[in-house]
Amino acid sequence: MSNPVTILRAAGLRKNYPSGDRTLAVLQGVDFSVSAGETVSVRGESGSGKSTLLNILAGLDRSEAGELWWGAEAAHQLSLAELTARRGRYLGMVFQSYYLIPELDAYANILMAARLVGRVGPAEKARVTQLLERVGLGERGHHLPSQLSGGERQRVAVARALLNRPAVILADEPTGNLDEATGDGIIELLVSACAEAQAALVLVTHNVAHAKKTQRQLHLQGGRFA
Repeated sequence: MSNPVTILRAAGLRKNYPSGDRTLAVLQGVDFSVSAGETVSVRGESGSGKSTLLNILAGLDRSEAGELWWGAEAAHQLSLAELTARRGRYLGMVFQSYYLIPELDAYANILMAARLVGRVGPAEKARVTQLLERVGLGERGHHLPSQLSGGERQRVAVARALLNRPAVILADEPTGNLDEATGDGIIELLVSACAEAQAALVLVTHNVAHAKKTQRQLHLQGGRFA
């Protein structure tokens, strides 16, 4: 049996933030990795650095020390422009606040992921339609975000994250703005959709029940994994 392939890896991540006359050490030498198709959750108290870690893994923020690898590529050595160019092809992201474009309907919001990497054609458009069906919004593709419920908006965001067939989905508190039942449905959708797409999932959450839906659970405390 072959060993699982590591598709996202970080080593020795350190991140500090100024706070008045003090410096907050948010991450203190964090090591992290996820294998192809694996699901991992990261829990921790508010301010423990969960979102900071996810932003660094996504190349949206820089660590002060440490290494970041997207597959075989040393992401910590890339410029911000290079990170931006590669991110959309390798990673998909789901946020608490959806970040949908208000003027675009659900279909166009999902297709935006392909536009950002310069890859819009019949195959991508057909995949948008397929993903709308997959997330239960087959009849809602021409609705604006303002015409959708919170759960429906997050389903659009999940479909957008999956569009480019990324190796890994990074989800930062994706149920934070949703009621419990709707949030449970979003987690079930994320886990199952990632499994179908053979994409890994890194889920940042404060919800213990949601964390238990993943294969591996980590807890961030004091700037390190406890």
